[in-house]
Amino acid sequence: MTHRDATPSRGTSPDRPGRTERELREALEALADGVLPDPDAYRTARGEWLRRERRRRLVLAVLIAVVFALATLIGLWVLNQAPSDPGVIFSGAGPTAAEGASLPRLHP
Repeated sequence: MTHRDATPSRGTSPDRPGRTERELREALEALADGVLPDPDAYRTARGEWLRRERRRRLVLAVLIAVVFALATLIGLWVLNQAPSDPGVIFSGAGPTAAEGASLPRLHP
């Protein structure tokens, strides 16, 4: 609480509101009495909230689908960048396990 908040208005005491405060309170009460709530206000507000919630979920689903498709495309592109030659491991040079320590095969 600041000094200004603790200091009452000029001409008023904490027990009795001043004339300005009383008039302002009366004016606001009269204005509040004249305000009638819309009978359909809750239904309208709830409908808007549900519409925003559906839109938020739709945007999230589309974003997830885009991220999944993008990750799939990047993965396929990376796999496609592999060299087409068999490389050192699968070059076929040298004895394989089937030719070395295995039993001899009978060819028909």
